[in-house]
Amino acid sequence: MADFDSIPRDHLMFNHAVPLHVATNHVLLITDCLQLPVELQDGVSKIMKYAPHKNFVDEGAMQDNGAEYRWHLSFGYDQELRPGQLVVTSNYSSYKDIATGDRFEVYVRYHRKLEAFRAIGRLLGAARDLLVLTDDHGPLVNFSEQAQFDTQGVMVDCSRNGVLRLESVNTLLCNMALMGLSMLQLYTEDTYEVEGEPLFGYLRGRYSQRELATIDDFAFDLGIEVIPCIQTLGHLGQILQWPHYAHLRDNTEVLLAESETTYEFIEKLIKAAAGPFRSKRIHLGMDEAHGLGDGRYRQIFGYKEPTRIFVEHLQRVNEICTRLGLQPMIWSDMLFCLAAKNNTLQGYYDENNNPAEAPELVESMPPNMELVFWDYYHTSPDIYAQKLQQHRELGCQQPWIASGAWTWSRFWTGLPFTFESVRASTIAAKHKDNGVRNVFITIWGDEGNECDIFSSFPALCYYAEHGYTDQDEVNIPLLKRNFEGICGASFDDWVFASKIDDTPSGNPITIRTHYVPNISKWLLWEDPFLSFLSPQYVDEDLESHYGAIAAHLFDAIEDKRDTHPFNARLELPARLALVLSLKCHLRQRLVEAYRNRDYETLYDLAQGRLTRLREEVDRLWRCHRSLWMKMNKPFGWETLELRYGGLRARLETMYDHIIAHVQCMLMRKEQQQQQQHQNMGGEEDNNGNNEERRRSSSVAEELLDEENVHWRIPEFDADLECLFYGSRTNLLLDYARVATPSRPG
Repeated sequence: MADFDSIPRDHLMFNHAVPLHVATNHVLLITDCLQLPVELQDGVSKIMKYAPHKNFVDEGAMQDNGAEYRWHLSFGYDQELRPGQLVVTSNYSSYKDIATGDRFEVYVRYHRKLEAFRAIGRLLGAARDLLVLTDDHGPLVNFSEQAQFDTQGVMVDCSRNGVLRLESVNTLLCNMALMGLSMLQLYTEDTYEVEGEPLFGYLRGRYSQRELATIDDFAFDLGIEVIPCIQTLGHLGQILQWPHYAHLRDNTEVLLAESETTYEFIEKLIKAAAGPFRSKRIHLGMDEAHGLGDGRYRQIFGYKEPTRIFVEHLQRVNEICTRLGLQPMIWSDMLFCLAAKNNTLQGYYDENNNPAEAPELVESMPPNMELVFWDYYHTSPDIYAQKLQQHRELGCQQPWIASGAWTWSRFWTGLPFTFESVRASTIAAKHKDNGVRNVFITIWGDEGNECDIFSSFPALCYYAEHGYTDQDEVNIPLLKRNFEGICGASFDDWVFASKIDDTPSGNPITIRTHYVPNISKWLLWEDPFLSFLSPQYVDEDLESHYGAIAAHLFDAIEDKRDTHPFNARLELPARLALVLSLKCHLRQRLVEAYRNRDYETLYDLAQGRLTRLREEVDRLWRCHRSLWMKMNKPFGWETLELRYGGLRARLETMYDHIIAHVQCMLMRKEQQQQQQHQNMGGEEDNNGNNEERRRSSSVAEELLDEENVHWRIPEFDADLECLFYGSRTNLLLDYARVATPSRPG
């Protein structure tokens, strides 16, 4: 990830391209809820309660808030418009032209219910622009748009520790509606209730059937379709770990194909997942089913080519969906990886790997099965277009595309690279030759769901803007003010927070960039005593880097508390940056003092910088815990709390050992001085006895050295080596890799 100044393409120059001059609450949006079309009334009421600036109100319940300008909104369904089209017009181009006794009217025409809410989002954004205070702001309230897709939505991971509370889902849905995103999938491997299966989602915060129905009702009022998103082959290790489900196990992650008991179980899952929702579409998963047919399957049924196992399993599950009146979709990667005999991403994305070249595979694919091509890693539209062609050759004439907001294995969304990859995939999807009518963006939570998933909101807003223009680039000022009006936060500040995974030297985004490093994560969880990854960043001034980030983010919270209330969420990356400004290079400073036997500096570092670090880690832990409990169900937090507990314990051990070492060495120095004084004060004629005493003292000292572990700090005696040559800080590492250099057991 690079500083935006180093990125050549203007469309990503969010920090410097066009500054957005923000109005405060000068504009009040007013509508008469009793006069709204019936289909909008409940949804508009929800948006009014959510609106972060509290500037969208019901005329019947309006109180004077001192707003200088009032826009009176009315809405009408227009059957002459195309699906996905909206038109907004005003009766005056300038508020100052209003005739005496008249009022400023804004009329919204829509075809799909969702576009009415998209129009509200646009108007909330327009209200944030200072142009509304000038003579002519007509273009802000007179516009038309056309959705580029039949479906453009969001998938949220609710299986990696974090299961969103209903209030969080509702907040997400309100934001989606105002952005114009029409579909939500909650990715639930085992986190939904299945009747008669108490160990399915056991102690994981699973959604009840009633909760899912409530989510569907809320979304319906906003014009959003909720599609169940589950797993019916792989990624089921959470249940397969228990003896109760051993009979369904091929391997630790994959269900046993060809077993009738398995299909009875899958039908039970599909009924439970689809039951609470109005939608007849269902996402069956089936991605990354590694080792398919190599475990218990082979012991029971013998060897069979994995592609055959997969397709036959797909046919059986499709039969269940057909019988239940459901339209299924699956992730497409296994079709490519099995054909390539390569389970890595390379097998999926290799342009020379085309499973359609096997006629028997094409012929055996269920014709109604929709394929979802997922790619979060490329920044060239041509790569997406080439793979889409291969999907069509497999028989899927309208493949889906899933983009990715880089939320996984980090604390804050990697927004700059997300913008690049989303841009590339969406440009390819909008090209009519590629046949894409349905798309969504994923928000994954791999590695514990440490990330504030709402940090993806700038990515969702950017993605939505692409969905309402046929151009390759989006209107950046429009994007910024829409984000500020809808989300109540500063777009630039939220993008700036992504710098926690950058370095002073930067990692420029190029055509060869395929991932976002998670520097802040591995710097936080890296063992502080060993700091064994420090050779990767030894020549970077990360202390100043993270100190500046922390200062900027804390200022962005405090200075914009009234104008950007949602900037309060920047506290997590701000506190993380503050911790890293103290933690980075700390071992290097300590080792230097230790090896120079500079005990005063060593003591000062322990009592100063190290003690401050321990205090700030505690504050970060409490901040993160508070954020988690407001956003997610409590289940799953224990995983992250164990990480914080481990870090706190290691810092305490580090502090105790340093203080004990300093005390020992000062005591030793004092003893040596006393011994020297005694030796010099002895009788000159008793030289033989003095020599004997010196030898005895030396032997006693050696024995003390061996018995007292605090005479030395072995962790500081160890020299460190560079482990990832050529990578520097451009690393994407998980917790287990950085918590210790050792492998347990």
